[in-house]
Amino acid sequence: MDKRGGSQTGGAGRTTAVGAGIAAGAAAGFGVLFGRKLLSIGKIGGGHPLKHRVLDLASAVVQRKYPLEAMSTYLNGFHMYADDMGRQVEATHFCVHLRHDLHQCVIFDQNAPDARLIGIEYIISADRFRSLPEEEKRLWHSHHYEVKSGTLTAPGVPELAEHAYFEDLVTTYGKTFHTWQYDRDDFPYGIPQLMMGFTRDGQTREELVSDRDRRLGVSSFANRRKRADIPMPEVLPGANAWESGRTVQTRLEEVDFKRGNGQASP
Repeated sequence: MDKRGGSQTGGAGRTTAVGAGIAAGAAAGFGVLFGRKLLSIGKIGGGHPLKHRVLDLASAVVQRKYPLEAMSTYLNGFHMYADDMGRQVEATHFCVHLRHDLHQCVIFDQNAPDARLIGIEYIISADRFRSLPEEEKRLWHSHHYEVKSGTLTAPGVPELAEHAYFEDLVTTYGKTFHTWQYDRDDFPYGIPQLMMGFTRDGQTREELVSDRDRRLGVSSFANRRKRADIPMPEVLPGANAWESGRTVQTRLEEVDFKRGNGQASP
């Protein structure tokens, strides 16, 4: 007994109870997340044979997807085709900060269970961009305007955290290829297309931005105002090659097939 007549095990009991509560809360949280995952898989499996749906659900339970689990940032913005500013599309990014000077992102048409995978983007620091060969630089675009204009957003992130994130992102450069021209086709026809970002007012279609803002509950105008204190970086030479009036784009080319010995087929 302690001096107050209480049991000395009372504190330990309370600690045990708190620990059990935390464990129960964690288990409940895991259950909710797991349930959501199964529901998401179920939403896109309605037209699949039963065997495929069972296999998908089983894979969700037993398989670890480490690269996907590492994705930490959800961004939404807009891209244009490197050779055609008139073709503008919304791009939903999921990114991981792989190294101090390199992010890598997978891009979908929306943040939904049945989203279409439409491309990839690599994001690098200004120092890394500065070191690239001149021909390589032509494939990259700056992020200065996307950040300062407010059109690039991180939905759901608290304002202070988002501001800090974009303070870093404003000086970066991206190389983006879209593998699905979903503005034209409901199937991933063709070859990957090089994409670019916007660099000044009047380029992005206003209806595209306003529709996105309404759906996601964000405000590009408010973002612009909140980021006014972020310094506008100087864009390094070589980026945004399309601004010169000449650009590059991918195309198919027929070439000789080389066998394992390095020799071309006859």
